[in-house]
Amino acid sequence: METKLAASEHIDLVIFDCDGVLIDSEVISARMLVEELAKRQVHITMDYVAHHFLGRSYPIVLQQIREEFGVHLPPEFETEYRANLLAAFENDLRAIPGVKDVIDTLACDYCLATSSSPPRLARSLEIAGLTEKFSGRTTTASEVRHGKPAPDLFLLAAEKHGSDPANCLVIEDSENGIKAGLAAGMRVWRFTGGSHLKHLANTPDAAAGAAQVFASFGEFYQLMPDLRRTGN
Repeated sequence: METKLAASEHIDLVIFDCDGVLIDSEVISARMLVEELAKRQVHITMDYVAHHFLGRSYPIVLQQIREEFGVHLPPEFETEYRANLLAAFENDLRAIPGVKDVIDTLACDYCLATSSSPPRLARSLEIAGLTEKFSGRTTTASEVRHGKPAPDLFLLAAEKHGSDPANCLVIEDSENGIKAGLAAGMRVWRFTGGSHLKHLANTPDAAAGAAQVFASFGEFYQLMPDLRRTGN
C-alpha cells in the first residue's frame, strides 16, 4: 500500500469513470440489456455482458451483437432499451457510497469520462444527486472517434483540464476502461465496490493491470493520503 506520493507520481487530475464507479448502475444496465435482447431472440448472460460490454459504448454493443449473433438491431431497440433503463434507474439507481465525500475533500482537480451517452449521463447524475459536483466536468464517448479501450476519451478529458496525462489518476471498474487509462499513459486504480463486481477478489488478475484495487471509497485516501485536502 502506498503511503506517500513520490514526486514522479504527482497527481493533479482525478478522472472518474461514471457507471460502476460514481453510480451503482452496471448491474441494472446489464439486467435490462439481457431482458431487451431476449425479446429479439438474442440470449446472453450477465457474465457475457460483463466480459464483452462493460465499459463499452452502445455502438460497440451493436457491433458485437451483429458479428456474433447475426442480428441487426433496429433503431427502435435503442429507444426502447434506453427508456426502460432510465425507468429502472428512477427506482434503483444510487451513488456509490462514500464517493461524494471523496470528491468534496480532493486536493486536486477532478472530472468524469464515460462511455454513456450525454442524455443518459445527465439523467443518471441527476438521479444520483451528483449533477452539481460534475457541472462542466464531463467528457463522453460521443466526443471522440474511438471509445474504450482506446485512450482517446481519457486524453480528451485531460486536455480539457490542461493536465499532463502522466499526472492523471483514472478510477475505473472495467477492464476496457483500465486498458484505456493505461494506453493514455495515466495511473489507474480499479474500483470493485459496485454491485456487479462485489465478489471480485483483490488479486493480480482482478487488478487487470491497474496499480491498485479497492472496494470502498473509505479506502481511497489510505492509498494516496496526499490526495486529501488539508485545512478548510
